[in-house]
Amino acid sequence: MSLRSPLARVRHLGSAHDGTAHWWAQRLTALALVPLVLWFVISVISLIGSDYESFVDWAGSPVSGALLVLLIGATFWHAALGLQVVIEDYVHREGCKLASVLLVKGACLLLGAIAALSVLSLMV
Repeated sequence: MSLRSPLARVRHLGSAHDGTAHWWAQRLTALALVPLVLWFVISVISLIGSDYESFVDWAGSPVSGALLVLLIGATFWHAALGLQVVIEDYVHREGCKLASVLLVKGACLLLGAIAALSVLSLMV
């Protein structure tokens, strides 16, 4: 016996069975951001008073550059996941919901790529 009405079964309304993966991705990116943000804040504090060349040397080093790219990727992925949940919860028109989610994901992808390429350009 199903709790869904016959009309809901015909329209395929109900669980899409993909919420768990989204939930895990959001939690894992949040977990990854904790040490990355702590490293970033400590590193930036240690650079206070340094000149531009010192910053470029720091950001262009292999370890710092790789950690910066990881920070950028995790930040924009986490932001896209979180904003998608907000849009799905509070935007009720399906067309606007789909357009908003696509716009947010595209903006996060574009901005993340620009930021990562900026860091990578310092490494050459």
